[in-house]
Amino acid sequence: MTSSATLPGSPPAEERRKRRLALIGGSLGNLVEWYDWFVYASFAIYFADSFFPGNNPTTQLMNTAGIFAVGFLMRPVGGWILGRAADRHGRKSALTLTVTMMSVAALLIAVAPTYGQAGYFGALVLLLARLLQGMSIGGEYAASATYLTEASARNRRGLGSSFQYVSMTCGQLLGLGILITLQHTLTTAQLESWGWRIPFVVGALFAVIVFWLRRRLQETDAFKEESSGEDAHDDSTRGTLKVLWQHRRQAGLVMALTLGGTVAYYTYTTYLTKYLVGSAGMAKTTATLVSFTALTLFAVLQPFAGMLSDRIGRRPLLITFAVGCTVGTYPIMTALGSASSYWTALGLSLLALVIVTGYTSINAAVKAELFPTRVRALGVALPYAIANALFGGTAEYVALWFKSSGHETMFFWYVSGCALISLVTYVLMPDTRNAALSRAEAEADDADREQPKAAPVS
Repeated sequence: MTSSATLPGSPPAEERRKRRLALIGGSLGNLVEWYDWFVYASFAIYFADSFFPGNNPTTQLMNTAGIFAVGFLMRPVGGWILGRAADRHGRKSALTLTVTMMSVAALLIAVAPTYGQAGYFGALVLLLARLLQGMSIGGEYAASATYLTEASARNRRGLGSSFQYVSMTCGQLLGLGILITLQHTLTTAQLESWGWRIPFVVGALFAVIVFWLRRRLQETDAFKEESSGEDAHDDSTRGTLKVLWQHRRQAGLVMALTLGGTVAYYTYTTYLTKYLVGSAGMAKTTATLVSFTALTLFAVLQPFAGMLSDRIGRRPLLITFAVGCTVGTYPIMTALGSASSYWTALGLSLLALVIVTGYTSINAAVKAELFPTRVRALGVALPYAIANALFGGTAEYVALWFKSSGHETMFFWYVSGCALISLVTYVLMPDTRNAALSRAEAEADDADREQPKAAPVS
């Protein structure tokens, strides 16, 4: 059977080598993109008062969280522009463009003047950088999800796409690792004064290196098949909103299945450290170490869950996540709020992330498997980005708003409600594991169905 990643005429060993290179190249770029994206949230507790003066730490964090959320508003724009580019000009070109944008944004944050230096102009620079990062990430998710899925062997697409969240999480871990290092080498005053700029300089430099790597990636066979040959679709129709509208049901599924997963993911990753510090009263260094350890184990789990989905299907994992998140959020978050030790907080955080793995490990493959090649990147990008802008990007802000209003536990019910909506979607949607991503795969399916009708070989 020929997969979307198979190179006709190439020996099996060569095919495996090219798939590994595609996996490494796509994942490393994704790692740096998400490092730059998440490092903002990780270091916000140190630079919040540099841009927003005042005596209320919660208010300062709400302001920085607001800018974090605003970045999500640009994700649909980036998803549309870069998703269209990926469908029209190739996954590789879109991946190269996204990392360039992220490098510029990281550099802007690194040099942004503080309130004491330029008033609210510094906050404006911060805002512009986050908008640029939002555009970049809006396209990065779709381009990498599509690239990793198409570049994987058909019976290993769950495994291949799971590396998207492996690399995303490793990006977070890299940021947290730098944070832990700086916490142990600089004083709190130094971190709040200038130390917080270091990770953004590092991110800009990493992005330049990844730009060089991505320039050397090979295009996927599914896209090359779509853009050449007698049956190729006209360039003017690929990656357009008109074609996406023809697949509006699938786009609606992407939004609904993303809703619960994105809220849960951001709750137990970017918001977790702040929650442990602000609600559990844990020291910043201890809370950071809890997040780092839990996320390390979380990253290790992703490929195993992806492989499991290749054997039993995508829906069982999605349903397990949604049930666990709907039922478990309130007790887990309540217990975390009163956790007094590192080990207790780690155990609860890991429990939550094991549940979330049912979504994160396979959601990229599921979304890519819903659409045909000519609109796959845009189909993944735009509805996903809209769902993230409305729910993922605002999760931290909503949590802090409930906290500041004295009703923190309402946020727990909010997360459970979002997961419940996604649960209904998972139960009703078809399993996408056996979807054909290219004409070659579709023809192989047709041949398999006709095989029993063939006359026996004498």
